[in-house]
Amino acid sequence: MTPHHGQDHWQDPWQEFPPHVLREYALLADGHRGALCGPHGDLVWLCAPRWDSDAVLSSLIGGEGMYAVTPSATSVWGGYYEPRTLIWRSRWVTTDGIIESREALAYPADPHRAVVLRQVRPISGSGAVDVVLELRAGFGAHPMRELHRNDDGTWTARSGELNMRWSGGRHARVDERGALRVHLDVPAGSWHDLVLEISDRPLPEPPDPQVAWAATAHAWAEQVPEMAHTAAPRDARHSYAVLRGLTEPGGGMVAAATLGLPERAGAGRNYDYRYVWLRDQAYAGVAAAVTEPLPLMDDAVAFATARLLEHGSDLVPAYRVDGSDLPAERSLSLPGYPGGSDVVGNWVRDQTQLDTFGEILQLFGAAARHDHLDSDAHRAMSVAVKVIETTWAQPDNGIWEIERAWWTQSRLACVAGLRTIAELEPPKESARLESLAERILVETSRRCLDTTGVWRRSPEHPGTDASLLLPPVRGALAATDPRTRATLEAIEQDLTEDGYVYRFAHDGRALGAAEGAFLLCGFSMALAMWHQGRQTEAFRWFERNRAACGPPGLRSEEYDVQQGQLRGNIPQAFVHALLMESATRLPDAPPNEIA
Repeated sequence: MTPHHGQDHWQDPWQEFPPHVLREYALLADGHRGALCGPHGDLVWLCAPRWDSDAVLSSLIGGEGMYAVTPSATSVWGGYYEPRTLIWRSRWVTTDGIIESREALAYPADPHRAVVLRQVRPISGSGAVDVVLELRAGFGAHPMRELHRNDDGTWTARSGELNMRWSGGRHARVDERGALRVHLDVPAGSWHDLVLEISDRPLPEPPDPQVAWAATAHAWAEQVPEMAHTAAPRDARHSYAVLRGLTEPGGGMVAAATLGLPERAGAGRNYDYRYVWLRDQAYAGVAAAVTEPLPLMDDAVAFATARLLEHGSDLVPAYRVDGSDLPAERSLSLPGYPGGSDVVGNWVRDQTQLDTFGEILQLFGAAARHDHLDSDAHRAMSVAVKVIETTWAQPDNGIWEIERAWWTQSRLACVAGLRTIAELEPPKESARLESLAERILVETSRRCLDTTGVWRRSPEHPGTDASLLLPPVRGALAATDPRTRATLEAIEQDLTEDGYVYRFAHDGRALGAAEGAFLLCGFSMALAMWHQGRQTEAFRWFERNRAACGPPGLRSEEYDVQQGQLRGNIPQAFVHALLMESATRLPDAPPNEIA
């Protein structure tokens, strides 16, 4: 049956569903891809079939493509994740009742097929919703074609090279844009399922919605631990779920689900984070190893091992989830999220970041304590040590990915990594690693300590840096070391505002005028206070920074302290990793007695 074309006066997606502030978006993810869902039930972002594929829903950055389930009546929005899952429930209180739409990407997932599950259910009264579906592959370049309603009521189409099938919209019509639209009246006590499949291969038999929902809920419950003995069990579990959703099974963890979202409006700091940063995944792996060897630790070890053995000294900071090289940056000629841009690809592929090797050694040390390093990982560990040994004296681009310099944090991260694995080696090799760590530390102290005993950012960059909070926690220096305490005091005095931490002072402007506070640094401050035995202050920093989110509990890279807004790509994996680590460590005393 060929569908008829309606006579609707269509709107541009941004007119019908304008962008929201970042704190209002929820994440649906299955390890291979992720979608963002807004407060009007508007799925505005989905790259398929994998993280770094072109988007099929891209209205987040001004492209075309939309999939929305929205109450027909006037409503106010809320929502929540089902415990230990990335199953989101959009909830609307309308003038007629209460409606929920249960949302998820089917999990565990097929790497070639995204399955978007949506279930509309009235909570009180009947539920009336309006649904619009328009896939546009290639960041909006390719409208749906070969659109056809089958005898069973499902719709099939193609967009670019992708195949689509949609069930639950039997009575949909095609508007002037070529989008599918349907009004649903769902009686009280019942529900209505919508299932969207997108694949770069021929589609198999359609899934049964109830079977898919049950499998998804069960799989999430199996994957996400209880984390009951942490400082904030619900947030710790949720952070683990977010990291699990961002991690390909057995492989890489993308730094964020999105691209081009502004760290500062109009400042040009808009990046594509749909790739694996080895440092960030090492943070997640270390966090997952604090009390027991959770699977995210093994995934991090496996990905780092493979990249080190393949690339050795040519290792770059980031890769695609399949281990291939990042694409060069390019523009999509789209408006971009307000204040942001439409950049795809990442220039970090041309950088050297020495600290990455130190962070990987810290990860390997954490895994070794649980006896989770195989022979390949041991070989990769030796490769990382060799690279540090031969390159530590050379400039690099550092953790913040800026100009090449002799960055202090890069050296201290390597000292921490070498000392972590030295504890696990036989005496002769342990002594060699400790000797190398000490040589690096002595030279770094000679070059990078200012006259007050505080670590400078580099010999050429005055002022300190909040990235220097973490190396002592990881074992580079003792908590009682004067350099540790002086730097902590300087960061607290010079780089904090209202319980949040900034990376460094850019210039003479006030901290918040240059950029937002970095939530990674806020949780690092909590860990640094814990390391000092200052438990009460550690909890204050932890609580302040974990509050920097909206109802879905997702956190981005930066936080605008003045406006109370999230900034940058979302969700930012390393923030959730440090939140989880802080929540796990803070209830216990630090490992060494503090004098």
